[in-house]
Amino acid sequence: MNVVVRISTESLDPVAEARAFASDHRRSGAIVTFTGQVRDEGGTVEELSLEHYPNFTEEKIRERGAEAVRRWSLDGAWVIHRVGKLIPGEPIVFVAAGAAHRRAAFAAVDFLMDYLKTSAPLWKKEISNGEPQWIEPRAEDYADAARWNPTGSVRS
Repeated sequence: MNVVVRISTESLDPVAEARAFASDHRRSGAIVTFTGQVRDEGGTVEELSLEHYPNFTEEKIRERGAEAVRRWSLDGAWVIHRVGKLIPGEPIVFVAAGAAHRRAAFAAVDFLMDYLKTSAPLWKKEISNGEPQWIEPRAEDYADAARWNPTGSVRS
């Protein structure tokens, strides 16, 4: 099973990661990637800081990646997530899925992002206008994540 999870304080180059993923998944008929970056929220965000529990965070994300591989018969999935201090415009997350067909790859990336937004053991603190504030998932994030569970609840 090809699930790669990397949590790092190092800068993230989504173009290089996409090339590496494609090279590693040449047999896939479809490759879907997603890159998320730090929003500036109209110029008010100065910094976003992310915290995690080393090893535990990777393990939990890897479990969800393995679920995506099984659920959509993926050739592989990668999740690369930044932690530490980031500024607006910096890439924060890269998610990729390779599958025989596009719908499976799109669904898997969407599924993994919904997990990362709502349940992954990552904590975000935003500094806006000099004031720090912990960031919680929005109701819309939970509604998106609930689509993947037949009971409609969000699992951790």
